[in-house]
Amino acid sequence: MNKITEIRKAVFPVAGLGTRFLPATKAQPKEMLPIVDKPLIQYAVEEAYAAGIRHMIFVTGRNKRAIEDHFDTAYELETELEASHKHELLALVRSLSPEDMDCSYVRQPRSLGLGHAVLCAQPLVGCEPFAVLLADDLMCGPENGDPVLTQMVEVFKRVQTSLLAVQEVPADHVKRYGIVAGEPAGERLIKVNQMVEKPSPEAAPSRMGVAGRYILTPGVFAHIRNNSRGAGGEIQLTDGIAQLMTTEGVHAYQYHGKRYDCGSKQGFLEATVDFALKHPEVGPEFQEYLKAHSIRR
Repeated sequence: MNKITEIRKAVFPVAGLGTRFLPATKAQPKEMLPIVDKPLIQYAVEEAYAAGIRHMIFVTGRNKRAIEDHFDTAYELETELEASHKHELLALVRSLSPEDMDCSYVRQPRSLGLGHAVLCAQPLVGCEPFAVLLADDLMCGPENGDPVLTQMVEVFKRVQTSLLAVQEVPADHVKRYGIVAGEPAGERLIKVNQMVEKPSPEAAPSRMGVAGRYILTPGVFAHIRNNSRGAGGEIQLTDGIAQLMTTEGVHAYQYHGKRYDCGSKQGFLEATVDFALKHPEVGPEFQEYLKAHSIRR
């Protein structure tokens, strides 16, 4: 059997409770919170689609039906828009789920961590490499450059190992991340030999924190399944990848671009402001508002 070198499937773990955004997330998924006029999950799906991926796998939980509805056909809405001759809005609604994109959904029955969520997707992923995208992390490639996952897909074609997106983080932030260390393996590339989940600043082997984009080989599933619960009593994806390093190579890629931690209120607000300023419809007027607000203060 020929080895699969392209990434055809992406996993979106979206079963989390979103407690940091209560009460807004009491009845709606945190992944459906909008940055200007587009929900977080749509930004992630568009990033995967731009990287050539056409099978989107959502690991969902209770009260996540809105995500399925978002990428489903809305017959009543489309009929109303068509009858009202609102053709631009109709095209926008239909563009959310292109004809060549497949969406699958699987439930994570218990909140047992990111590693467990990824493991829930195994029956749909099968025996091929796949991407994992955390919608909380809104990732932007450089201006006029490739999106982050597209960069990673191109690197994967060369290294043919699991690949983690990383960024250098402040020393007092390492306790928030999985931290990797290793040897330089090319431009912006590290051959990982150590990986620790949320270490203290004193115990951290480096300041290279894993961001919410991964390309993983199917060998990771066995290691996740065989791991005991780690930090926070959860089945950690980091622990599974650390075990994978005993049997396969793992690389980390310091991506070009910017990450917004939209799982935090601060990051969500920063993304909202930055994306609003770049928005073709509201950008110029919003910029004037911010200027006037700054003067008033």
